[in-house]
Amino acid sequence: MKIYVAIDDTDSLEVGATGQSANELRRIIKEMGWGEPEPVTRHQLLLHPDIPYTSHNSSMCFIVEMKEDKLNEFIDCAAEFLKETSAPGSDPGLCVAVNDRIKDMNNLMSFGFKAKVEILNKEEAYKIAEDCGIHLSEHGGTGQGIIGALAGIALRMTGNDGRFQGRTKLKDAGETMGIGEIIANTEIEEVQSIDGHVLTDDEILIIGDKIKTVLLDGKRKLLVYRENDGWHTCNNQHLKNY
Repeated sequence: MKIYVAIDDTDSLEVGATGQSANELRRIIKEMGWGEPEPVTRHQLLLHPDIPYTSHNSSMCFIVEMKEDKLNEFIDCAAEFLKETSAPGSDPGLCVAVNDRIKDMNNLMSFGFKAKVEILNKEEAYKIAEDCGIHLSEHGGTGQGIIGALAGIALRMTGNDGRFQGRTKLKDAGETMGIGEIIANTEIEEVQSIDGHVLTDDEILIIGDKIKTVLLDGKRKLLVYRENDGWHTCNNQHLKNY
């Protein structure tokens, strides 16, 4: 069965990173033989002075195919992992959702979209999780991270939100690559301009400094923009909303 796993607020300004924690959970799943997790996506939530967050208020989510009889064991393991490894002063939350058991997908999606534009609270998150049949738990501090964890699940499920954690290695900055070469040699499934144009295999791309990919149309895509000298990979400013 396909399960979605999301965590939030496991770090502090001095210690840790939630992306690292998510990848450590993926490593544990592989070591235990529970499945082969997909890459982690980072989901940007509302930035507001009334919302406590470490640096960017983003949650981390990944997908894994797992046998049903391993689900509860994994949840217990993930809960213990967050309790033991989260940074002092953090407010970690864990969300685990079985794709085909969600009872109210519309309600879940609505929560995810609201988390990008509204201030939400733990009571709302717990109510949505209960109504949808989703595991949601807090593992230290105020437990405020459950809000982002639940939102991360919803946003990953849309197939149209999130930046893949980590960088994709292409050629050095300033060098060029053909689109066909990029798709053949990386996990990138499609190269698309920020206004929606999908590039063909024979088009050429000028490589930038930091290569980040995003989740769009259910695919791992590399976003690009056009200048007079050709197509360029997008920078952090272009991707700030992902």
